[in-house]
Amino acid sequence: MRVKDMYLKNEKNLFKFVIFIFFFISPELALAADDKTRILNYLSSLNNFSARFLQNDGENLSEGKVYIGNKRVRAEYFSPTKILIILDENKAMYYNYELEEDEFFNPKNTNAWFFYDMFRNPDFFEDSSIEVKNNELILEKKGVNNEDSNFIIKVYFENNPLVFRSVEVWLNDDFLKLSIYNHTYNEIYDKRFFKLINPKLLN
Repeated sequence: MRVKDMYLKNEKNLFKFVIFIFFFISPELALAADDKTRILNYLSSLNNFSARFLQNDGENLSEGKVYIGNKRVRAEYFSPTKILIILDENKAMYYNYELEEDEFFNPKNTNAWFFYDMFRNPDFFEDSSIEVKNNELILEKKGVNNEDSNFIIKVYFENNPLVFRSVEVWLNDDFLKLSIYNHTYNEIYDKRFFKLINPKLLN
């Protein structure tokens, strides 16, 4: 085969490949991008929101409720131990009701960091991937946290209507799953509800 003919053949193959990408793959990428934008807008809109959750780490099962405010996240564990956690971007409080002990800490230095970023950091999932599976959208993010630990976060949404259903977190060898239910929107909170202060001092 002459060089010219080989060149033209390669050009035709390249053209066919470009056409395939444009007509078959590009629409799927566009739809995935649209779904991702929907999810990011949905998460950013969850102000004055609450939901019950079940937390499973493979050994222990805990039950609680999460509250999403304008700038802070509040998590209350009801069982097996009554615990309160309030998260801000760089500040957080832990309170054990049974021991009447409080502790203040930087959430970025603990495993609680993802809880805040997931709801109140709109840029957190910008570099994540998305998978569409039946009527489910799965957002996945991989990275390294402040403690140089590898993590994977998968967030599951019902697609139509768009509803947050669960989140799975792998942090090195540790695993955690939160199943979300009983969603409540447009809550009204007392201005002290998200304060980083021992709850006994608020009474």
